[in-house]
Amino acid sequence: MIQTMFTKMTKFFAVAAFLLLHLNLLASTADTLEVYSAKMKKNIKTVVILPDGYAKTKKYPVVYLLHGYSGSYAYWPAVKGAVDGADRYQMILVCPDGGYGSWYWDSPVDPAFQYETFVAKELVAWVDKHYATIAAAKGRGIAGLSMGGHGALYLAIKHPDVFGATGSMSGGVDIRPFPNNWDMAKRLGKYSEFPERWEKNTVINMLHLIEPKTLKIIIDCGTEDFFYKVNEKLHQELLLRNIPHDYITRPGGHTSAYWQNAIYYQLLFMDRFFSASDAGAK
Repeated sequence: MIQTMFTKMTKFFAVAAFLLLHLNLLASTADTLEVYSAKMKKNIKTVVILPDGYAKTKKYPVVYLLHGYSGSYAYWPAVKGAVDGADRYQMILVCPDGGYGSWYWDSPVDPAFQYETFVAKELVAWVDKHYATIAAAKGRGIAGLSMGGHGALYLAIKHPDVFGATGSMSGGVDIRPFPNNWDMAKRLGKYSEFPERWEKNTVINMLHLIEPKTLKIIIDCGTEDFFYKVNEKLHQELLLRNIPHDYITRPGGHTSAYWQNAIYYQLLFMDRFFSASDAGAK
């Protein structure tokens, strides 16, 4: 049932993204690019949103925004709150295509899905080379929705030298309760056959990797979301381990309307992190 809902949402998001992309970006500067991945030997569509007044003489913090299972690189550039946030907080937003069901892992099964390496290494290096960025963890954040919420936490936890702050909206923060959904078995192998891979690659089992007083974390999930229980469980585990984090819940389901509201909180959180680390644009 959940899988069917995601499939139906795909067409809606594609149409909405096309229409909103052209409407929203009229007030901002955006580059739609193809970034080459040496790991996957292919070009990856990516949108880079630049803040109003962007100048190469300054240095800007960067937030990488990851889409969900049925989305694409075009999702976040079509969201008004994201585009407005780039201007309001004077930050660069980078919106890569994460493939259909990549979960932002380096798949041990499929060499065509090596999105951990692409986002955390290849894309970051490419963006720092071509734009006026603060090329340090204190100037980088990563956030995402659903599959991208998992991806943002996963990549930030595994690459603390790259990302200093991370955020999840309606994230699939524990993959184990959903062994037959969203192509995860295609990326990791079946849970019944490779349980160790699933245990190792689910966010809730990775908290021991977080060093004290390092990564800044914000988690947001609606109370009617099918991921609500796993987000509650993650929140409790973070509390148990004394890992500071912001945790937001409010009425809402696994919907675009929820994420279009949540992005405002995410970018405010990122801006506060950048300001506290003296990483604002100079």
